[in-house]
Amino acid sequence: MPAVPSPIEDEVMSIAPPRRRWTRTETAAMQTMGWFEGQRYELIEGDIVSKMGKNRPHVNITSALLEILLTIFGPKFVQQDAPIDVSPADNPTNEPEPDLIVLSVPRSVLREGNPGPGDLALVCEVSDSTFAFDAGKKARLYARAGIQEYWVIDVQRSRLLVHRQPANGKYESVTAYAPAESVTPLTAPAGVVPVAALFADSQPYQGPATGSPTVT
Repeated sequence: MPAVPSPIEDEVMSIAPPRRRWTRTETAAMQTMGWFEGQRYELIEGDIVSKMGKNRPHVNITSALLEILLTIFGPKFVQQDAPIDVSPADNPTNEPEPDLIVLSVPRSVLREGNPGPGDLALVCEVSDSTFAFDAGKKARLYARAGIQEYWVIDVQRSRLLVHRQPANGKYESVTAYAPAESVTPLTAPAGVVPVAALFADSQPYQGPATGSPTVT
């Protein structure tokens, strides 16, 4: 029979090693000293998270979403890979850098610092291997900040998760949209985002359909 852990063993197993949380001040100093030269990262709950290594589906979906958001909101409101502020309590150890953001004010208004929750109409992350991180830890971080709308494009499952109604550190409304459906951003009632359009260029190319004309 397997041995039954003693109370002392249970206590030892429950003790996690100490965790070193980095701050924005510290990571800014390290960046100045050249520690992250040639690298992209974001600071999430004290952890320095690499932003390198995006695959082709991630790049194509981000490009497709960027094109659609530019059409809906215009170039003065949409930004890619821009760091943002979150809640005052979380700011010291967090500086996320979403794939895409939509500002609630023109970029010309923001001359210094990062846009904060009140400056953000929409935050978007394209998630492949990072889905659990983006839909879990980041969603809670954005909800605590009161960001009104957060989209996670789930590459593996070809769906769009729309997070709304932040309250008590979480989003009360999380809705998954399939490729046959469309989404309208909260701050753009006339704008329509066909989910299928996000994934149109992320699947392997099958070649021209049988019987289609050949262009010479």
